[in-house]
Amino acid sequence: MKSGRVRVPHARLYVASAAVIGCAAILWLARGFTFYFDEWTLILPTDTGWAQFLQPHNEHPVMIPRLIYSVLLNTVGMRSYVPYMVVLLALHAASVMLLFELVCRRAGEAVAIAAAVLLLVMGAAWENLLWAFQITFVGSVACGLGALLVIDTGRRMWLVLILLFGSLMFSGIGLFFWVAAAVWLLLTPTRRRDLAWLAPVAIVFGGWYLAYGHSGAPPRPVSLVGNMAALPFYVFWGLGAAAAGLVGEGGWIGIALLVLAILALAFTWRRRPPDAYAIGIAAGLLTFYIVTGVNRAQLGYQQSGSGRYVYEGAVFWLLLLADPARELPWRGTWRPALIACVFLASFNSGVLLFAYSAAKTVQMQRETADLQALAAARANSCVDPHGAVDQLVMPQVDSPPDYYRAVDRYGDPAAGTAQMRDADYHRALANLLKPGCA
Repeated sequence: MKSGRVRVPHARLYVASAAVIGCAAILWLARGFTFYFDEWTLILPTDTGWAQFLQPHNEHPVMIPRLIYSVLLNTVGMRSYVPYMVVLLALHAASVMLLFELVCRRAGEAVAIAAAVLLLVMGAAWENLLWAFQITFVGSVACGLGALLVIDTGRRMWLVLILLFGSLMFSGIGLFFWVAAAVWLLLTPTRRRDLAWLAPVAIVFGGWYLAYGHSGAPPRPVSLVGNMAALPFYVFWGLGAAAAGLVGEGGWIGIALLVLAILALAFTWRRRPPDAYAIGIAAGLLTFYIVTGVNRAQLGYQQSGSGRYVYEGAVFWLLLLADPARELPWRGTWRPALIACVFLASFNSGVLLFAYSAAKTVQMQRETADLQALAAARANSCVDPHGAVDQLVMPQVDSPPDYYRAVDRYGDPAAGTAQMRDADYHRALANLLKPGCA
């Protein structure tokens, strides 16, 4: 008996329960977190009109995240970070369930449960699980997986159109799910006419990028030629990091696991050539790292292994590796051995996620000190109107008057926190005051 033929009673209930418990645990780990780094660009917009929703963030369209933050800021305000994390984790749980459904249709319930569990507690993707701002990427993944599932289950292409629009309105990550869907339909002769439904997404995204997106490009210290030269290793490292993320590892171990993953696919596809779906997923995975590398390779090849990129790469890998996994034997000692492997991989990922949450808790203590310094400096006549409180954790807050206006409107995120008067607090306070002003 093969793994792909295993039936698990109430499998969806188990996955849904695990998603709820896992996300609740992550929420508990993040209970002391607050607004951080790029998040402030959604809180302190330079444009207060409707056009602010069209403004890019590092070339990404972020219409839906801007809308979500706008709604939350005008309802719960900034006094609690929990509602923002709830939205992130709800999107993550949706991604877990949608991944389960996609894998289940191709590789059976046992393999689908394993894939869902590995994504649920992926410690190597910590940025996407411990930072509410990453609703940008996680939302794109959820909508993208939804679009692929609809393509696989029927011909409701109008829903695919909406989901792909939603994926791209969360972030540019939606582009790679669009590529996967387009290649899948293109290589399926009976469904090539459905490609017409994807054209509006490409046209609207292209128009938006020409009008707004390119203005959000970050400065590039090296030329495009330099990025292209570094691209092969950038892609290679990113693919390995995503493969290693499945078992809670990273670094050079990813290269070894990448080779194993490629061999597994090669062996499977030699016996049974890949279908249009598999080729589409592979195209989405490769395009993700190629396009990212063209824009980010100047930051170093290891940047492709960042947690915010591991999440997306791992999702594509899980969809691809479902094919080899369904051919694994499910008899004798194979059964407990495979279960043990999944358990150890998920346990290792969970430990890694806990370690990252502990490290971020320390970082959030510095952020809290910065916020308290801002509150303490408000009544000081020496406050520099262009003082940047902390270039490391909140460089976007470089105008105390803008921050104070946000506090007056949404509430003080430092209110109710334990008073800190450590070195971080005094450094932040010094950064806020004009030099030589007593």
